[in-house]
Parts: sequence; structure tokens; C-alpha cells
Amino acid sequence: MTAVRGIRGATKIEADTRDEILDATEELLIELRDQNQIDPDDVASALFTTTPDLTAAFPAEAARVRLGWAHAALMGAMEITAPGADERCIRVLIHVNTDKRQDEMKFVYLRGTGNLRFRGTDQEND
Repeated sequence: MTAVRGIRGATKIEADTRDEILDATEELLIELRDQNQIDPDDVASALFTTTPDLTAAFPAEAARVRLGWAHAALMGAMEITAPGADERCIRVLIHVNTDKRQDEMKFVYLRGTGNLRFRGTDQEND
């Protein structure tokens, strides 16, 4: 049975430049695509967030222009500033139409963002 499943991922960059934002986002999306066998036609939507220190580009542009997610609903937002929050961080939540179970979805955390996976929870989310 086909269902909509959420897949999370995150990455960080060194500097707030257009190229770094788009390159890191593209790298993250390719890894999410490959680990989850995502067909762009199955992407229902994606929500991208950035920390307040990233303003040089919209991460969704990497999905739309570089990866061809031409028909998916893409949106960007800014993360809240919270004590201890990572800097220069890009996050994504992709909603995919799939026959896989939620526990088969693979989340991807690159460039030192693995700490975000379980922040605020007491359980794993494999």
C-alpha cells in the first residue's frame, strides 16, 4: 500500500555562500535519494530549513534546478534560535509516496550533524 513517509536529513557548511549552500544541499539530497531509492516523481513535498546565519541562497533551489524536482512542492523556512543550536545548518524533511514502511526510511546526517538525529528525544528513530 502506498503511503506518504517522512525522511529527514541535515548538513552543515563552513561559510554562508550561494555555492556552499547549493552544493551541500545537493550532496544531502543525493545521499537521501540513493539510500532511500527516491524517484523525483514520488516526492510529494520537501521542507528545507536553515539556521538564521544562512541567507545567501534558498536550499530548495538545489532540488528544483540541480536535481530536477520540478513538480514537487518545496518550501523554505528559518530555524528558531535555541540555546546550543548548531550554526550554518541546513535541514530537510522530504515527504515521499512509497510502499516502504516508515521504519525502512533512512535518515541522513552529514558533515557533523549526527547529533541532531536524537536531540530532544529519549529513543532512537532508525
